[in-house]
Amino acid sequence: MSAAGSPAAAGMPDAAARRRRANGWLLVAPASLYFVLLLAVPLVLTFVLSLHGFDPNGGGVLDTVSLHNYADILGDSYFYAIFLRTLLLSLGVTALCVLIGVPEAYFLFRMRDPWRSLCLVLVLGPLLISVVVRTLGWSILLGREGLINVVLARLGLIDHPLQMLFTMGAVTVALVHVLVPLLVLSVWTSLTRLDSAGVHAARSLGASRWTVMWRVVLPQITPGILSGSLIVFALTASAFATPALIGGRRLKVVATAAYDEFLGTLNWPLGAAIAVLLLIANVAIIAGYNRMLEKRIARRLG
Repeated sequence: MSAAGSPAAAGMPDAAARRRRANGWLLVAPASLYFVLLLAVPLVLTFVLSLHGFDPNGGGVLDTVSLHNYADILGDSYFYAIFLRTLLLSLGVTALCVLIGVPEAYFLFRMRDPWRSLCLVLVLGPLLISVVVRTLGWSILLGREGLINVVLARLGLIDHPLQMLFTMGAVTVALVHVLVPLLVLSVWTSLTRLDSAGVHAARSLGASRWTVMWRVVLPQITPGILSGSLIVFALTASAFATPALIGGRRLKVVATAAYDEFLGTLNWPLGAAIAVLLLIANVAIIAGYNRMLEKRIARRLG
């Protein structure tokens, strides 16, 4: 029997494969441990807290364990209105970010240096500023004595200050301003992998710019649009600072409702239950969206 066919030689590839797998586990172990400690453990503790009861008289967490908090939330139309408002806000912000961010990323990509670099820095620069600072800036602009009302009054377009703060429109505008750069980054990543040969071929065959954009460019950057829209949707659904400062206490979303239960009524178990339901709804919507897209792509590819 030759050396290549010996049992020892046959076992060498298996041993090498086991070593590679072991090395792979060692490489991912620090990141996995970091993930478990800083994300999984707090989520589990939050879920456990949501199962406890609350004493409204003494203001303490009870040792009883049940699904009472979830039953209260799912059986109260007040929370249904908050979750529906959060869903509509997330969908609206995502749609506006796509409508603004995709053309913006494409035009930036078509620019030449140094203008492209300068405009890209201007678009992405707000990411370097705190969300709270940007939101406070919008609250100053949209206030009854803010810059927008002052300019409109001096132009004679309004007689009385407009009530723009504490409205769904104001929250939407502020969130779009915060999240558009993230979608631009996602689409920009797809544009860097764009096959320019297909664009030039379509133009040489007489296709208009709109046709090239719709039939050649858009299908290639669709993954960037989809990933960016999922990021925007998830961040909008869980946003707290912007809805709290721009929307106020009257325009509650799920994050601000959970905050009020934690620090307002001190009902920590109910606040934890709201947070858990928000997480479940977010994951379910994103997973369903991904599944639907996978089926659609599979049908198109046969």
